[in-house]
Amino acid sequence: MLDMMKMMGKLKEVQENMKAAQAGLKNITASAESGAGMVKATINGNKEVTALEIDESIISKEDADMMKDLIIAAINKAIVEVDAASKEHMKKATEGMIPNIPGFDLNNMI
Repeated sequence: MLDMMKMMGKLKEVQENMKAAQAGLKNITASAESGAGMVKATINGNKEVTALEIDESIISKEDADMMKDLIIAAINKAIVEVDAASKEHMKKATEGMIPNIPGFDLNNMI
């Protein structure tokens, strides 16, 4: 028979470790560029834009649509990169805590 108290203790430990790992996501960042570096976006593991750099040469009313497209492209690229880094962070942080159960992916919890 399973020791329920031991299992509950392990579950509490897993929850605490998951919270700590998720808190660490804010420290993971990814940057991406578009327009040959004219726009650069940086995003953290919580998928928050933390920095946006725009080359002054593209700031004009005539180029507003192009600038919007470049900003969106840079942000979307950064999201893809930080998503991969976040999944790797969570994988390492939760390694060995829960047995490998097919179809059970902790990365989907973030």
